[in-house]
Amino acid sequence: MDKVLMKGNEAIAEAAIRAGCRHFFGYPITPQTEISAYMARRMPKIGGTFLQAESEVAAINMVYGAAGAGVRAMTSSSSPGISLKSEGISYIAGADLPCVIVNIVRAGPGLGGIQPAQSDYFQAVKGGGHGDYRMIVVAPSSIQEIVDSTFLAFDLADKYRMPVMLMGDGMLGQMMEPVAFPDTTGVKLPEKEWATTGTKKMRKPNIINSLYIQPDELEALIKNRWKKYIEIEQNEVRFEAEGTEDAEIILVAYGATARIVKAAIKKARENGIKAGLIRPITLWPFPSDVISAAAKKVKAILCVEMSMGQMVEDVRLSAAGACPVHFYGRTGGVVPIPADVYDEIRRYV
Repeated sequence: MDKVLMKGNEAIAEAAIRAGCRHFFGYPITPQTEISAYMARRMPKIGGTFLQAESEVAAINMVYGAAGAGVRAMTSSSSPGISLKSEGISYIAGADLPCVIVNIVRAGPGLGGIQPAQSDYFQAVKGGGHGDYRMIVVAPSSIQEIVDSTFLAFDLADKYRMPVMLMGDGMLGQMMEPVAFPDTTGVKLPEKEWATTGTKKMRKPNIINSLYIQPDELEALIKNRWKKYIEIEQNEVRFEAEGTEDAEIILVAYGATARIVKAAIKKARENGIKAGLIRPITLWPFPSDVISAAAKKVKAILCVEMSMGQMVEDVRLSAAGACPVHFYGRTGGVVPIPADVYDEIRRYV
């Protein structure tokens, strides 16, 4: 496959188009606006729909409607915009509809700043909206992985009939790297017999709904949905492990931060410190079993994030006290550097 140099945000948009997305609803916000701009240029040329909504709230509800009609639909935003979309995401989850939501995270809380951050982890994996629901969250760490993860996100959304979030940050959104796109010639999208496409007097009407007045009926529906979530936890965990076989300390990091951590691990190895990396690719489902097994073999785990400490809570739950779990983070849009991570490694071995 030929490679082309692309910015992360534009690679997401092009990958979505090639994955069969023809309906994009969004609203501009730094640092993801290039996704909307790319879609605005490309969608009219391929018979697709691009609509800049009047707000993030409107955009996610347009996704709700399009997903209900059975098409591959997507929206993108950055942290404050995702907060505004959270109610709609909950409605989509409650209606069992597939869609893809992109969050190119910026520093917060509030308007915060436009620099990269990872402080939306809680919002993404713990359910930013109301009610009992889950959302698959995929966190790539390179532009090629952004492309691959976009295809994966649409496939998982359709497979499990649920929203999937692709979560990056300002660094990944803005950096450029060579990428290759898979050949999608002849690929057919799955049939969606549940979609509201009109009965054509050949079947009973399909109804998309998230309102259930009777408590017993709603409880049964949620419990059945939870069986699907258990299946996802068993089958869809994705992670990268590097240097963990002989490690005395393991670092856990995701997204762009994992790239920085890899440089620190390389320096540690050069100086005789056996350090390894576990990089969650799916933030939910989380690679708990992998971290649990690793915790029984090492002196310590060091979790590195661009936040004040969010994923570290899941790392500690996974380690279950088998070894100390330490944390190093920068926040507010400040990006950690390999030298500082290396210094932290030295503290705990």
